Amino acid sequence: MSPVAPILLSSVLLAGLVRAQDATGTFPETPLASKHFQYPDEIPYKVDTDVGLIRGTQFGYNLCNSTTEGQDALCQTSFLNSLDDFCLWAPSEPNSMIADTEGEEVAWCTKPGRGTRLIPDGALTGVQFMRTSAYVQVIGFIDQTKINIADGDFGGELDPHGADLRGNPMGGLVYSTAFSSSGDEYTQMIEWHNFMGGNAFCFKVCDPSNEHAADYCQHIYDRIGCAYNAPNNAQDKVFESCEGELQDFPGVYTGDDGQITTYTQPPESLGAITTMPYQPKVPASSNCQSFTSAELYSALASGSSGSGSGSASGSQGSATGSSSASGSAAAAAASNSNAAMGARVGGEGVAWTAMFWVAAAAIAGAVGVMA
Repeated sequence: MSPVAPILLSSVLLAGLVRAQDATGTFPETPLASKHFQYPDEIPYKVDTDVGLIRGTQFGYNLCNSTTEGQDALCQTSFLNSLDDFCLWAPSEPNSMIADTEGEEVAWCTKPGRGTRLIPDGALTGVQFMRTSAYVQVIGFIDQTKINIADGDFGGELDPHGADLRGNPMGGLVYSTAFSSSGDEYTQMIEWHNFMGGNAFCFKVCDPSNEHAADYCQHIYDRIGCAYNAPNNAQDKVFESCEGELQDFPGVYTGDDGQITTYTQPPESLGAITTMPYQPKVPASSNCQSFTSAELYSALASGSSGSGSGSASGSQGSATGSSSASGSAAAAAASNSNAAMGARVGGEGVAWTAMFWVAAAAIAGAVGVMA
């Protein structure tokens, strides 16, 4: 049995148990995380074909190509490959709240050629790509209004599970070349999470061959944001690709007494989360290469008009500098990282911290997304 098999089996068993008690048509016959399709040959028009369930039918489609590409695309097949080649989940209509549209998000990407929408030129203001032995992730800063997220929305989390096992977005697929030996073979990501909102984001995909894929891409901590789910030292106005050490599993920490503890997220009925029992450790990074936005996202300007298609273009180019990050939250704060600061106001924008996000979301009424 493969390392990921127990995870998939548990999902199937869970689906069977809840379906046996489900009299209102909530759960699918097969959970999204148990649906596997080779890219691009096996992609169906729609992954979620269930009917008569509470959340309705899949909003968009998964079979995407040059005929669907543009700023009106409803493509729900996403990618995370590198600093210059990734997608984010975001709404299809302007001024939308993540909490209201989580089941209907569409793919917004940095490269044309896959039938998706393109992130508009200038929307990305700072991005860090991190490669580890178990996962890759992209963290950054964005003008979220340019990808239809309402100004002031502190957002929520997208993942392939959801409370009803249909995923958020429903039917959303994610692929990556990051774990192929050749570097160009696409593998479906079974476990991933994407936090969007507060003019920032983090998107992590976990190697499906790793026995801890579900642990590193945990999806139950949807209320405590990137600082706890994807600890990082990304900075606004900095574009860099790094190698990194592994983070602690989200929600798992070592206390001052040396005891390993698993945090339990309180229910939303208890109100906003205002304190946390631990500070997440930011993994050390190395071999960081810095780039300019123009080097990375040269194809976005042509995509901002919402028309046309084409093959993937744009490359990282040569490194213009390097940096090495510390492995502690304190050091991250000293270097103006977004992982340890509260809310950084000014030219560098808003720092990405879970507590700031949660408190603001509670005020704005944005808390309430499915795990």
